[in-house]
Amino acid sequence: MSERVVISPTSRQEGHAELVMEVDDEGIVTKGRYFSITPVRGLEKMVTGKAPETAPVMVQRICGVCPIPHTMASVEAIDDSLDIEVPKAGKLLRELVLCAHHVNSHAIHQFLIAPDIVPEELFATAVNSVSEVRKVVQQVVDVVGGEGIHPSDVRIGGMADNISEVARKRLYARLKQLKPKLDEHVELIIGLVADKGLPKGLGVHDKKPLATDVLYGDRNNFDLDRFTEVMPESWYDDPEIAKRACSTIPLYDGRSVEVGPRARMDVYQGFKDKGVVAQHVARALEMKSALSRAIDILGELDTSAPVMADYDIKGTNKLGVGAIEAPRGMDVHMAQVADGKIQFYSALVPTTWNIPTMGPATEGFHHEFGPHVIRAYDPCLSCATHMIVMDDEDRSILKNEMVRI
Repeated sequence: MSERVVISPTSRQEGHAELVMEVDDEGIVTKGRYFSITPVRGLEKMVTGKAPETAPVMVQRICGVCPIPHTMASVEAIDDSLDIEVPKAGKLLRELVLCAHHVNSHAIHQFLIAPDIVPEELFATAVNSVSEVRKVVQQVVDVVGGEGIHPSDVRIGGMADNISEVARKRLYARLKQLKPKLDEHVELIIGLVADKGLPKGLGVHDKKPLATDVLYGDRNNFDLDRFTEVMPESWYDDPEIAKRACSTIPLYDGRSVEVGPRARMDVYQGFKDKGVVAQHVARALEMKSALSRAIDILGELDTSAPVMADYDIKGTNKLGVGAIEAPRGMDVHMAQVADGKIQFYSALVPTTWNIPTMGPATEGFHHEFGPHVIRAYDPCLSCATHMIVMDDEDRSILKNEMVRI
């Protein structure tokens, strides 16, 4: 006899979502559905008709957890629409900010899942390790990006300023000093995940991985012709869930996909392990890759080189695409600029890609493991949403349409 287990909202994530699991007599999940219940924010609508410079400043406020990749995706989409070629040093500084953010964001997630994997006697050790790592990499974001949360120095056309040679040397030295500490931290996290003894195969699914780059992002590896987007009522087989779900379902080649650190490592580094444990291991290993790349950038950066391109802000209504590999996965922003104003703006954020994958990933195991599966993706739900307009008298649906982020 089937029963329904509902977790609303799911915990230790940004935003609000619901996990609905149909379970059999033994509590095994036979059908999992995960969906956003985070309300409309409307930022994409707000930037339409505004000056292009408005978009990065506003859309980076989609979320306080992942403002860096939204800033990067926004400026790169507008760069593309305006046919701007960013100078090499500007590109390197952008990449440096994102690399530091990868390490910082992954560490935050490890703090959030600590109650799941860390025994009481090691809890203080694990949390202190997270704090030590974050303190150093966040300084890179502060110095290079201009601000730790909303990076004001990341601009259309490049960066506001290059960093000084003194700053470059200091950051280089600090990151080199961090490397052995981070290696130790990664070993700790991977060991704790292994020691937890999660069921073999937990979270394994048949969805294809999708990524555009090892760490930063490359719009050339995202094919718009292979992308489609459907409303929730066309996806969820439960009408009530479909009515309440607050995000569309993005598909690639007509299928839902997995994005994120495990997907990147699968596509670009041959990492074929799957499931919850693989998600945590891939995220930890990616911290080392991001730190190494940040050190390399600081080693090669020419602090006397230009970081900002000259450009015409008018635009020709070309659809520009910015594809950034955010910590949680592929973050695609699209923008059209004409007559000096944004004519169209759209964001396909990482968790929106993963939402239709996370629910099915809970199937085949006891429902108590459902939250472990969801948290393995580090969902961040201030994403693309849609709205339902209902009649005040009989509560009938008058309009069901897309309203993005």
